Amino acid sequence: MKVRIEEFQKTKDFLVCVDSDGCAMDTMDVKHIEAFGPEAVNTWELHPIKDHFLEKWNDINLYTKTRGINRFKGVVTTFAAFEAEGIQMPDISSFKKWTETTNELSNPSLERAIAETNDEQLKKALEWSHAVNRTIEEKLAGNDKPVEGAKEGLLAANHVANVAIVSSANGTAVLDEWTRHELSVHVDVMLGQEAGTKAYCIEQMKTFGFDNTHVLMVGDAPGDLDAAQKNGVLYYPILVGKEKFSWDRFRDEALGKFLDGSFAGEYQQKLIDEFNHNLK
Repeated sequence: MKVRIEEFQKTKDFLVCVDSDGCAMDTMDVKHIEAFGPEAVNTWELHPIKDHFLEKWNDINLYTKTRGINRFKGVVTTFAAFEAEGIQMPDISSFKKWTETTNELSNPSLERAIAETNDEQLKKALEWSHAVNRTIEEKLAGNDKPVEGAKEGLLAANHVANVAIVSSANGTAVLDEWTRHELSVHVDVMLGQEAGTKAYCIEQMKTFGFDNTHVLMVGDAPGDLDAAQKNGVLYYPILVGKEKFSWDRFRDEALGKFLDGSFAGEYQQKLIDEFNHNLK
C-alpha cells in the first residue's frame, strides 16, 4: 500500500479520508486501557497515583471532547489536569514545548529533536512511546478487529471515491491492522502520524485537485472534525458506542448525500450536533 502523500494517484473526483483507531478499527479502548496509560505510569513512576491516573487518562483520551488526541499531547493534557488538582507531577516542560512547536507529532520527529538537544525529558517521552508500541505489538495482537460495518462502508466508499487513511496513530501498526483484517484493499493511501497532522494530510491531499465539497473526513473524535473544518471540507462522525449504526448510515444515506451535493448545510450540522452531544 502507498504510505506517502506523494505516492498517491487520483483516480476519482471524490475523496473520503478515514481515521483508524476507534473509527474503522476497534482498537482505541484496548490500546489506551492496556498500553498507553499503564506504560505512562511505569515510565514516569506514577504508581502512588496509578488508579487515579488511569481513570483520568482514559477519560481524557476516550470519553470526552479530547478523545483521539495525539499520544504526546495526551500526556501533556493529562499531566496538566493533575497539576490543576494541585498534584505535583514530573517536570515535562521541555517535552510540552516540543509538542507545541513540532510540525510532526511522531517518534521520528522526537528522535530528531533528541539528536539536536539531548534533552532528558524528550528521551523519557520517547522511551514511553516505544514501550507503548511494544506492548501493543506483543500483548494486544489478536485483540484488534474492525469496527462492525466499517468494511462494508469502506467498500461502498471506494467504489465511488478515492479513500485515504488519515490517522494520528503509529503508521506501522495501522498498516499491519488494516492489512490483516483485509481493509487495506479498499484504500488508496495510508497516512499515519509520520505523514503529519490530520489537517496537514487533508490539505496536501486536496492539492491533487479535489474540490472542498468533494472531500469528506470520517472520524470519531473532535480532532477529526477540527482537521476537516480547518480545510473547509465535510465531516461525517462515527459515534462512540454507536459505531455500527454510524457506518450503516454512512453507507446507506450519507455517502449518497456526499455524492449528490446535499451533504453540506443542514444535514452536516445535524451530524455535528449529534456528534458533540454524544461526547461528555
